[in-house]
Amino acid sequence: MSKDTSILTLKDVRYRWSGRASFELSVPQFSVNRGETVLLLGESGSGKSTLLSLICGTIIAQNGIVDVGGTDIGALSARERDQFRAEQIGLIFQQFNLLPYATVLDNILLPLRFAKSRRQAVPSPNAMASQLCDELGLPSDVIHARAGTLSVGQQQRVAAARALIGNPPLIIADEPTSALDAATQLTFLKLLFDQSRQHDTTLLMVSHDARLADQFDRVVKMSDVAENKRETT
Repeated sequence: MSKDTSILTLKDVRYRWSGRASFELSVPQFSVNRGETVLLLGESGSGKSTLLSLICGTIIAQNGIVDVGGTDIGALSARERDQFRAEQIGLIFQQFNLLPYATVLDNILLPLRFAKSRRQAVPSPNAMASQLCDELGLPSDVIHARAGTLSVGQQQRVAAARALIGNPPLIIADEPTSALDAATQLTFLKLLFDQSRQHDTTLLMVSHDARLADQFDRVVKMSDVAENKRETT
C-alpha cells in the first residue's frame, strides 16, 4: 500500500468512564498514514493514555470507530483484540515493562509466543534478536544478560527491539524518552526511526516534551485531536 494510506483512523469516538471521578474523551477525527512518524503532544491528564488504550483495544469506545489497518477494533471480542494487538502493534512502554529476571533474548522474543504471523516473519528468531540489538547499539554479549541488570538506556533499546521484532505494522511508544537526558533521547529516536524505516513500520509516539517535535514527520497536539471532560462526584 502507498504511504498515504491510513493505518490508523479514529472517527466520532466517544469514551466515558464513571467512578468517583467521571472522565469523557471525544475524538472527532484522527488518522496516521502508513510509514509516518507522528508525535502526539499532550500534558498529563490530557487523555493520552486513554487514547492509546482505545487504539490498542484494551478499552472500547461507547461510540465511533477505531480502525487499525482496516480492522474495526470495537467489532472484535476481548480475545480477538488481544490476538490482534499482539500481531499488529508493537508497544514501547514508558517504564519498558521488561521481565527483569529473564534474559534480553527472552524479553525480545516474548511477542512471538503470542503472535503467529509475527513469528512466521522471523525465520531465525535468535539471530534476528541479536541483529536488532546490534542495530540499536547494544553490546554483542547483552543478549544473554538479565534485563534487570541493564542501564535505563539499554533497557529502553531492548524494549524497542521487542516492539520491532516480527515487523508489526504499527509501533506505539508511550513517553519512552522521559527518563533520558537530551543527548540520549536524540540518539534513541534516530535509532528508532532508522529501524522503523528499515522494517516499513509506522510510529506513533506520545510525549509531553515539545523539544522532540523537529525529529518527526508530523506533530499533533492532543488538544487538537480530542476533548476531555472530568467531573468529581
